[in-house]
Amino acid sequence: MARAYQEFFSGYAEDPVAVLSRTFTEVEGYDEMVLLRNIRIESHCEHHIVPIIGRAHVAYLPDHRVVGISKLARVVELYAKRLQIQEKMTAQIAEAIYTVLKPRGVGVVIEADHACMTTRGVHQPGVGMVTRRLLGCFREDPVRREFLSMVGS
Repeated sequence: MARAYQEFFSGYAEDPVAVLSRTFTEVEGYDEMVLLRNIRIESHCEHHIVPIIGRAHVAYLPDHRVVGISKLARVVELYAKRLQIQEKMTAQIAEAIYTVLKPRGVGVVIEADHACMTTRGVHQPGVGMVTRRLLGCFREDPVRREFLSMVGS
């Protein structure tokens, strides 16, 4: 059982800055949105210690450098592998990308089901929660609309 908990909460042992610091500057002037959709989230509610299962969609608008897409998925996983609430996790992912990469903007949308809603308390299966964090130019209408239409939110 101890090994399972080490895996569930392995995100505390990793640094998001280190994950995102390896970037590529040879991008041939690429300045359009980079979007990674449907990153699986497996987390645990910090209040009830039950699973939160869902998907994250992460996008950014580069400014002179890009990061390997596996690094975006890794940062999502790093924050998911901690005791969480979805709102905080969404903000942490967006802030880390925005702070380290210094892009023109970042968008994060997380859609998840919470076992605390389905297995206890109100017993509401099929209820999903959607959170989003938009930073920089992603807060502006045209970019926000494009991003949200691409992730279906």
